[in-house]
Amino acid sequence: MSVQGIIGRKIGMTQVYAEDGRAIPATVIEAGPCVVVQRKAKDKDGYSAVQIGLVEARKVKRVTKPMEGHFKKAGLPPCRVLREFRLEDGAEVKVGDKISVALFNPGDQVHVTGVSKGKGFQGVVKRHHFRGGAATHGSMFHRAPGSIGSSAYPSRVLKGMRAGGHMGQDRVTVRNLEVVRVDAEKNLLVVRGAVPGAGGGYVVIRKK
Repeated sequence: MSVQGIIGRKIGMTQVYAEDGRAIPATVIEAGPCVVVQRKAKDKDGYSAVQIGLVEARKVKRVTKPMEGHFKKAGLPPCRVLREFRLEDGAEVKVGDKISVALFNPGDQVHVTGVSKGKGFQGVVKRHHFRGGAATHGSMFHRAPGSIGSSAYPSRVLKGMRAGGHMGQDRVTVRNLEVVRVDAEKNLLVVRGAVPGAGGGYVVIRKK
């Protein structure tokens, strides 16, 4: 079993047309090329996995001493983004192997993981979709949360109470997205629907 995933960078959303003329919302991802930086074995590390790095056109600056030694051991130039993928025991994958977007085919189902857009501090209406109060008739209650606990027992705010706070900037996985097109020459992967994060953000694409 080879590596069943790749690192990519979200380009943005567009739409593609099916053979019957339907417009399909899609996301374009620049996937790879990637290179195997480290191979982890069950007898030494306790599990079988592979660490891959995204090869980018821009040069990596200010590499830390530990990471510099890590890449020097592999005999590879430094990569900015590293991710790890599990492997089956006995998989024939070695350091230096290249992984390209040709791993995928149109019609494949994939899981895409990324970091969602950060929204900063938001209230309960935006963060939790509270309805809010009336907007007319002299109402002074518009976007407030309302009651958050009782005055008698237990006389405290219970854990998990939905309230205003930091929104976004979370690790999100969107599952079962369909691969619409694959362009191996330009390292482009087009998947149906939306994926987490802003344009330019890094994502991990795994085969289902």
